[in-house]
Amino acid sequence: MFYNKQVKSVSTYFYRSGQVESVHKIKVLVKNIDNKTIFTTGNENDLIYPRSSVKIFQAIPFIESNAVDNFKLSSKIIALSCSSHKGEEFHIKELLNWLKKIRLNKNNLKCGCHNPLNFKASEKLQRSRKKINELHNNCSGKHLAMLSSCLMNNYSIKDYLNFNHPHQIKIREIFEKFSETKFKKINFGIDGCSAPQYSFKLENISKLLINLIKSYKNNYDNSNEIKLLINSIIRNPEYIGGSDSLDTTIMKICKKRIFCKSGAEGVFLFVDLARDIVGIIKVEDGNERAIPSVIFKLLKKLSIINSKEQSEFEKVYNFKLFNHANIEVGSIKTAI
Repeated sequence: MFYNKQVKSVSTYFYRSGQVESVHKIKVLVKNIDNKTIFTTGNENDLIYPRSSVKIFQAIPFIESNAVDNFKLSSKIIALSCSSHKGEEFHIKELLNWLKKIRLNKNNLKCGCHNPLNFKASEKLQRSRKKINELHNNCSGKHLAMLSSCLMNNYSIKDYLNFNHPHQIKIREIFEKFSETKFKKINFGIDGCSAPQYSFKLENISKLLINLIKSYKNNYDNSNEIKLLINSIIRNPEYIGGSDSLDTTIMKICKKRIFCKSGAEGVFLFVDLARDIVGIIKVEDGNERAIPSVIFKLLKKLSIINSKEQSEFEKVYNFKLFNHANIEVGSIKTAI
């Protein structure tokens, strides 16, 4: 492991017949639990929206509310509270079960609807001629967590996404505490699922993750909540993403050592719970197709994954490009 390593750039290249066709520039920051920089592209002060990659922090007030015990919610449901699920059958089954336990209707969710993100699940739904609904939204678990917490605290559920709703204030307080920063007006936005979203400097996201590790190891606030969330996720990795999700794949390969989460617009966060290392990746142009190559190259370069884990990773992501006739036409490479 090397420290204070700053590079001029990290880029992912898409080649067709040996010629560069597209390039994606990447922002990277990796630190250890002592806030010492391991690797950086020098973008610490850049503001980004982490999007769904920080759902675990949004779920803390849900766990605090005692909804898990009151409604007898399983570890799979707890994992779904932090998920960007792909709308596969096993996801929908647990979400319907959750909805039944809290005695609400799917129309109570204000996240909107979209087709399942898993291609096979989307195809199957279309063939069935059933209509998509709010549970198919990849953020529906987060919304059910918010609603469950509101029920426990006797908060209004009609306006639970309002910026000044007491549940959203609780989430904002968690973000500010773990990131060790106070939000300004410039930090406020609205996410794809209509929930409040906040921008952070990469430096403050690293503090979010460092304090997440400390909390998991009983050295920071909300330890009980964080341990329950992380343990539920790494025990049920398919429920935070899906059968073809990168974060799910990495957690399976690394066998409960790494917690990670993707976010829209090319964001990916990881936490090595054994080595006390945190990492932030942001594709500058927001194209998520670059992420698997970047994360593989980075984890390999920093010796965060061993040779066996590297081989398992490459079985899933071989970084070759194929056309619709399954003919190999190019490759993907990340240069650091």
